[in-house]
Amino acid sequence: MSDLPFSEKPDESGVCKALGITYGEMTRGHFATHATVSAEHTNKGGVAHGALFSALLDTALGGALVSTLRKEEWCATAQLSVSFLEAGQIGAELTARGRIVRRGKGVAHLAGEVTDQSGVVYA
Repeated sequence: MSDLPFSEKPDESGVCKALGITYGEMTRGHFATHATVSAEHTNKGGVAHGALFSALLDTALGGALVSTLRKEEWCATAQLSVSFLEAGQIGAELTARGRIVRRGKGVAHLAGEVTDQSGVVYA
């Protein structure tokens, strides 16, 4: 256990493990998550279900905020808005990057995006 006052990168949550989402780089105010689209992620149309993008983003945004919290503090998502820009095909290697835009005492505003290995923005 570290003596640092700020939160450290946690282990992947159960929902992230179930979805195949892994945690990437965590720096103060920034966090990344990763997933490769598989057949299990697809909807009836054969492309990645929006829930995958939402989970990637929610986790990346929450991780960005958690990286600035003291170990004894915690947070919860109050609102999440996602715009879907591209369909995720099987094999796409997705990365969500979250960052803090503004943080007050009780509310934080965050932003992020999901991109693939070529830099195409999906959400």
